[in-house]
Amino acid sequence: MKMKKSFVAIPLSLSLLLPTAGMVSAHEGHSMNTMQKGPVTVTNPAIDLRASLDQLLSEHAYLAVITMQKGADGGKDFQQAADALNNNTNDLSKAIASVYGNEAGQQFKSIWGSHIGYFVDYVKATGKKDEKAKQKARNNLANYRVKQAKFLASATKNRLKASDLEAGLKMHITELMNAFDHYVQKDYTTAYKKTRESINHMYGVGKNLAWAITDQFPAKFKHTKPNTAAADLREGLNYLLSEHAALAVTTMQKGAMGAKDFTAAANALSQNTNDLSKTIASVYGEKAGQQFKEIWSSHIGYFVDYVKATGNKDEKAKAKAMKNLDAYRVKQAKFLETATKGRLKASDLEAGLKVHVDELLKAFNSYVDKDYNTTYPTVREAYAHMFEVGKGLSGAIAQQFPNKFKGMPSMPKTGMGGASETDNMDVVLWSFAGLAAAAAMGAIVLRRKGDHKA
Repeated sequence: MKMKKSFVAIPLSLSLLLPTAGMVSAHEGHSMNTMQKGPVTVTNPAIDLRASLDQLLSEHAYLAVITMQKGADGGKDFQQAADALNNNTNDLSKAIASVYGNEAGQQFKSIWGSHIGYFVDYVKATGKKDEKAKQKARNNLANYRVKQAKFLASATKNRLKASDLEAGLKMHITELMNAFDHYVQKDYTTAYKKTRESINHMYGVGKNLAWAITDQFPAKFKHTKPNTAAADLREGLNYLLSEHAALAVTTMQKGAMGAKDFTAAANALSQNTNDLSKTIASVYGEKAGQQFKEIWSSHIGYFVDYVKATGNKDEKAKAKAMKNLDAYRVKQAKFLETATKGRLKASDLEAGLKVHVDELLKAFNSYVDKDYNTTYPTVREAYAHMFEVGKGLSGAIAQQFPNKFKGMPSMPKTGMGGASETDNMDVVLWSFAGLAAAAAMGAIVLRRKGDHKA
């Protein structure tokens, strides 16, 4: 299934651009975008910087979890997953270089890349049951925290404090190690809970780093601010939508493998759906939230149908699943156009949803075909695309309810995420005290045969 794609660079400022490699965000105008008018906006140079950093940092956490899982399992696609993680590092380093210069970018890359290497050391030591090597990896990660914190504190001229940075980096490391340790121990429910937490935490990192950079170089960002209520709305939707894509990819792979953690991955995807549906309900009411949940959940079910049909080599069932996905796009687009009172157009929504569906199917089909060099760049495209969806949907909501998204609700902490980062959900889920437990998706363990085994 071919798609016409436009590779779009993500701006850090008017004159500073992130690299385009691996950063597909829009597809020939089908990005669910909407023009911003008036004082309440989800896009300005500072907010766009924050979104760009959120994308790269949260993707880092997701890819780190997946790469560590592949390493523990001896997955044939381990190298390609690791390559995707390294490409993410390259993009993040170029982003730093675009602000602080090439020398700083290379220094950041060397330091940041080292902690990925230490995680790999930890994975290898776990596989060999080498407690001494595991402790060495932990010690190296502790030393990394100090070095990384010192670099960022110096670069931002102490707008980010080294002590706070070290605490935030410790949280990042602990979350990833916990997700991995529980995975190895076959406590998959906890493993995916920690995975979601590790992804979410990186949005606090992006918020704080964006604040420090825009405070340091205000003219480059037209004296705009990244920490507004509207920016928090965009961030919250970016988180849930991109996480949906990430968990959908993982769940489909696990289903194809007949993996023991399939149910836990599917449950995490179901929890994401519940959170996203509550977000819609908090804006448009409980009835609309339930309607959204039914429609959104249906496309996850159709993906599962496609995975099952692939495992059974049932072309007729695959075609039916694709037909259902086409029908879903129309229904979902109509719902969102109606909810936003035409601020999002059904035709644009359908096109944007087609990109989403096509990317997930391409990532899955290439995985089944063992074309892993296609799988992981496509995974990155699918992840990046959802940030455009978040931008468009948050823009429509902010225009529709401007009084809810005025002002600057909070100043960020001066570290890398602080002790607990759930602030990015507060504005989006303003009518909820917390996230309720999601109903578990039914277990469907798909065993694939012969040459279809991953």
